[in-house]
Amino acid sequence: MDERPPTAGGQDADGMNLFRLMTIQRSWRTSPSPRARWSLRALGVLLLSLLCPFWAPTGAQTLVDRMVASINGRDLITYSDLVWQLALQPNTPIEKPSIEDLQSALRLIIDQRLIAQEAEQLPAITPTDAEIDAALADLIKRFPSEADFRQRLEKVGLTSERLRQIMRQRVEIEKYLDFRFRSFTIVTPEEVASYYRDVYAPRFRRLHPGLVVPTLDEARGEIERELTEDKVAAQMNDFLDQARARADIIILSPEFEPVGGK
Repeated sequence: MDERPPTAGGQDADGMNLFRLMTIQRSWRTSPSPRARWSLRALGVLLLSLLCPFWAPTGAQTLVDRMVASINGRDLITYSDLVWQLALQPNTPIEKPSIEDLQSALRLIIDQRLIAQEAEQLPAITPTDAEIDAALADLIKRFPSEADFRQRLEKVGLTSERLRQIMRQRVEIEKYLDFRFRSFTIVTPEEVASYYRDVYAPRFRRLHPGLVVPTLDEARGEIERELTEDKVAAQMNDFLDQARARADIIILSPEFEPVGGK
């Protein structure tokens, strides 16, 4: 069994299981008929012609928005969406972002939108204002300060209203994943014991020489969380592969075409 670095409850450094899971690159299905592709490209051009250039607030970057991708003919992703995603990621440059960072943001947003479209079928998971507030507070904590966080938003023209819409969708996605995957994931005592013996104890000895290794009972809760998140990650991979296989993902900006390639 492969060794893994220690985690806090199976989460990565930024604490967002969802976004760790969705950064894994996989194959894509983006080959609709030429007529469908032409129609969506024409739609993108038409909508773009109706949009005025996006002027960010005073002191912020000035962005000329454009359509980047379309999902199932009803969900459009713009260049602003990519830049806003980068702004909400700690330690990610937002001044003249690289094509690699933009490609990564596009992959992540496509995954988010695919899950959000599935989540729309479950009205019971609608987030409360308190849940959105808590998610936003948790996000801000990942930045050096709230002032630094707000400054990043201002630089990319991300308003408080739009930020709240983004956080609402993130909470909806997380609640959907909890309902669809985590609530039905079972970790057996045998799996916990095996992980403790083969991974947890050897890793602890290597990272903390001279310290007494916690007993199985003491480490049980942490191990169960790690194994649960591992299983959720595997199920998420399968789910997203199937969602992409069903989806029509059209890349509307030439520089992002590799994202849609097989």
